[in-house]
Amino acid sequence: MAVAQFWGTGRRKNAIARVRLVPGTGRVLINGRPFEEYFPLRTLQTMVMAPLNSVDLQGRFDVLVRVEGGGVSGQAGAVRHGIARALLAVDSNFRIPLKQRGFLKRDSRMKERRKYGLKKARKAPQFSKR
Repeated sequence: MAVAQFWGTGRRKNAIARVRLVPGTGRVLINGRPFEEYFPLRTLQTMVMAPLNSVDLQGRFDVLVRVEGGGVSGQAGAVRHGIARALLAVDSNFRIPLKQRGFLKRDSRMKERRKYGLKKARKAPQFSKR
């Protein structure tokens, strides 16, 4: 007999997370590692677990994540987005609390491209009058 699995894809900056929720004991594995090890900062850990906490499902699902691209912060945002989308597959009634907290919205802010003549996107070289 197949176990119910719920999938969600999350994106943030250049990071993409494929999230799978499986009924279980609440362990969270990111790229095969415990998520406390993958995201050592407490702020990122609370950010990742926020969707599960908002619908009171912590400890009821195992969260299995494959995440790639971007940096640590972008990956944490992508995982949070993916968990929220997977929770919608669990129960569509979760849409209201998840949407109110902004977990379903894809944060579309990206790094601005570098322009020629500048050091970064907006930082100009030091001006010299003489």
